[in-house]
Amino acid sequence: MLDKLQIVKQRFDEVSDLIIQPDIITDQKRYVQLNKEYKDLGKVVDKANEYQSLLNTIEEAKEIIADGSDAEMVDMAKMEMDEAKNRIPVLEDEIKFLLIPKDPEDSKNAVVELRAGTGGDEASIFAGDLFRMYTKYCEGRGWKVSTVDFSEGTNGGFKEIQFEVSGDDVYGTLKFEAGVHRVQRVPQTETQGRVHTSAATCMVFPEAEEFDIEINPKDVRIDFFCSSGPGGQSVNTTYSAVRLTHIPTGLVAQCQDQKSQHKNKEKAFKVLRSRLYDLELAKKQAEDALKRGSMVTSGDRSAKIRTYNYPQGRVTDHRIGLTLYDLSNIVNGDIQKIIDELMLAENTSKLKELGETI
Repeated sequence: MLDKLQIVKQRFDEVSDLIIQPDIITDQKRYVQLNKEYKDLGKVVDKANEYQSLLNTIEEAKEIIADGSDAEMVDMAKMEMDEAKNRIPVLEDEIKFLLIPKDPEDSKNAVVELRAGTGGDEASIFAGDLFRMYTKYCEGRGWKVSTVDFSEGTNGGFKEIQFEVSGDDVYGTLKFEAGVHRVQRVPQTETQGRVHTSAATCMVFPEAEEFDIEINPKDVRIDFFCSSGPGGQSVNTTYSAVRLTHIPTGLVAQCQDQKSQHKNKEKAFKVLRSRLYDLELAKKQAEDALKRGSMVTSGDRSAKIRTYNYPQGRVTDHRIGLTLYDLSNIVNGDIQKIIDELMLAENTSKLKELGETI
């Protein structure tokens, strides 16, 4: 492990020198990449310094114990050596996980899209519940949530809703939520008290920067229309809402959240870039998942990933076989424990793949 950490330290020193070079500072894409690498390597270097310090403590303690001339110092040395030996295995595990190659997309902001699936009005209501769950979770982490576009359901909730989330490592956290979510409960519209199963699809895109993907303006058709509210009534008389159609792929992005046409256009282009970027990313994720046999982040949006069962008060994540009887807190935004387990499963899979290289 020391050899591996020495290589990391050398790279950290190289990146430290590079990010202050004028030609790097003027190259925005390279500068952002190196800054991210510097931050990630810094975490490993901090742990490596602690690891080396513990090894030094053990060696010094051994010398004091071997000398044996001062009984009080020997007792203290034994205590320090025991503490260091207990800490080392824990620290080694932490370092191993830090050495797992990071997905460069993980640090990006995210665009999340929820769509009602099978289940009619109940599916729209469930999509609204999921939006509330994610909003509460994101706010609890200090992330900013901004609605891009939505279409309301006839009995509440949303037929579909799209929103941006900005903060630290957003995509790396929320990517585990992509897939089909099912709910089993008695719908508000059910008069016989029967439990129905409905579904909603969650899609999570890494927010693409302009330098991540270039869009030829000639490839985009831009339409302007009036923003609409509940019941399809026009809520303003200006054509502030924007719809973008990417002609080569047929992808559509629209925004009607802002009063300003310019701001809506800016947001819509951000979403379109992210959708195009995600097309490439989905291919890569599918290939990686096939290699690892992993279902945690396979990019398969048709995969049923989680069931929320109201009669039994349980939530089951089918990818890792995790069942929690804490539905009320989970639907109120307490999903960190599920995400932690999914991250652990994914990292364990990657660690196994790396084998003895660490």
